[in-house]
Amino acid sequence: MDVITAIHVRRAYRSLEPVEITDELIGRLAESAQLAPSCFNNQPWRFVFARDPAVLEKLHGAMSRGNEWVQAASMIIAVFSREDLDCRLKGRSYYLFDTGMATAFLILRATELGLVAHPIAGYREDQVKEILAIPKDIKVITLVIVGKHSKAIGPLLSEKQVESEKERPGRLPLEEFAYMNWGPSSRNLSEGDLGR
Repeated sequence: MDVITAIHVRRAYRSLEPVEITDELIGRLAESAQLAPSCFNNQPWRFVFARDPAVLEKLHGAMSRGNEWVQAASMIIAVFSREDLDCRLKGRSYYLFDTGMATAFLILRATELGLVAHPIAGYREDQVKEILAIPKDIKVITLVIVGKHSKAIGPLLSEKQVESEKERPGRLPLEEFAYMNWGPSSRNLSEGDLGR
């Protein structure tokens, strides 16, 4: 699968079935994240790959309401970083951006390998840190839920989640987020286009 195919195939599915998580698979995913670009090559990203059933069960208790579907995951990857691990230039802090790029590389590699890698924001961060022994002074940016896509709709999904399983949620049209020559000479842009 080439990169453009992986980009088009990738979906944040919630209907999952079990898949074997091997050391080799984890190594492949980690290696893909390792090759992501970062400011001055600081590589601020950190990951915990949780696959042990007992650990996964504890993590299920840290999920926000609506993320019960995570119980079908074969692995949960905690993605974390700290501001001082990366560049801070002229008031711009790069650790979240760089960690996001590494996570995107990991997600695309998982897609290429036939997996679902669904990043979520709905979890109790302090509880996740305690379960995975992540230091308190570091930010858990996302959890990536990993499994194999199931054609059968998961029983723990809400009606809205079921709908997004059936059809990819809509995307903004290109003209709403991609501009040519931004500035006074921009063509056909209004404040409404920018969401102001």
